[in-house]
Amino acid sequence: MTSLATLALVPALAAALAPNLIDPNASLGGGPATPAIERRIDDPPAPPGEVRSTEISVLTYNVRGLPWPLAAGRASALRAIGAELAAMRREGRQPDVVLIQEGFRGEISDLVKASGYRYWARGPSRSERASGPAPEDGRRYRKVRYPGEGWGKFTNAGLHVLSDAPIVDVQNTPYRYCAGLDCLANKGVMLARLAPPGAPGEIDIVNTHLNSKGAARVPLARSLEAHNLQTEELIAFINAHRAADRPLLVGGDFNVKNAPGRYDHQAAARPYQVVSEFCNRTASGCEGQAPDAARPWLKSQDLQAFASDGPVSVRPIRVETLFGAAGTRPRLSDHDGYLVRYQLSWNPAVLAVERARRPVEVRAQLRGVVGLKVSWRR
Repeated sequence: MTSLATLALVPALAAALAPNLIDPNASLGGGPATPAIERRIDDPPAPPGEVRSTEISVLTYNVRGLPWPLAAGRASALRAIGAELAAMRREGRQPDVVLIQEGFRGEISDLVKASGYRYWARGPSRSERASGPAPEDGRRYRKVRYPGEGWGKFTNAGLHVLSDAPIVDVQNTPYRYCAGLDCLANKGVMLARLAPPGAPGEIDIVNTHLNSKGAARVPLARSLEAHNLQTEELIAFINAHRAADRPLLVGGDFNVKNAPGRYDHQAAARPYQVVSEFCNRTASGCEGQAPDAARPWLKSQDLQAFASDGPVSVRPIRVETLFGAAGTRPRLSDHDGYLVRYQLSWNPAVLAVERARRPVEVRAQLRGVVGLKVSWRR
């Protein structure tokens, strides 16, 4: 049986396998993103070439991996989810990437082992603290008002990224602001940089979990304020850590079901486009979602999104619900799995020109790899 080996206390091996990986327990520097490539009107036209494409599928899934007594029977449910992913793998239809939320329990490792994914990264730890500039609106937010607030963090963020492709870099931070019982978990955001074989370069994948509504056990106005501040932190994190010339894919439990006040906050500032909005257009060419539906992005807590500002374009081509109530088996979580298949397209000649003109990026490596929470299979 294959075993998982954790990258920890082995700097030389970590540097050889993934030189840009960081310690999730260390604070983040929040350095500037890679400068965007500027086009000048006197630039020569890009050479012609055949457009190539490949696909990548991403599943986001809140697995409800809550500890007892908050939830019962979750250990067996997590193992069953791993078995379902393993069955998909045997049939050749496993997602390329899985984004997990609420993965608080130790049985997540059983899920990962059963699923067959070679690479596994975890998000903010229980002890990690927020980094980067705080939203200005947060100055008016009283952090301790209701039960659960100011009690400390009982768990980590519960965020995990499983991948068949190598994970070459990880950045993450917890959110500063929270409301009610949600404050007991160190909820936040993580970015995993992948190097998929067959793709024209690396891809940035973001996983997040934002403050709940009723489950936080606070007035709705309070949870809304915390959620909106987290949204601002999410946007700032992505802008600080994504590489603008690489495709960006985003997923997670956004807790926006039937909550337009949450969904619409800072919509114009998002550095990404929500998949359900894109697929809602008749001419989108996206399969699996009925076009012109009434705001389908408010029908679920879970969202995916995408962006591409460089020479590699990305667009969703199919959406699908997994592990849902319509299946023959009982639901394994209180959420459905939300799968999106994306198409990446590029012109090799244009890509070569863009890369030749790209400014050299110098990234200071100030952190060691002690305690690095990334695993892989031999």
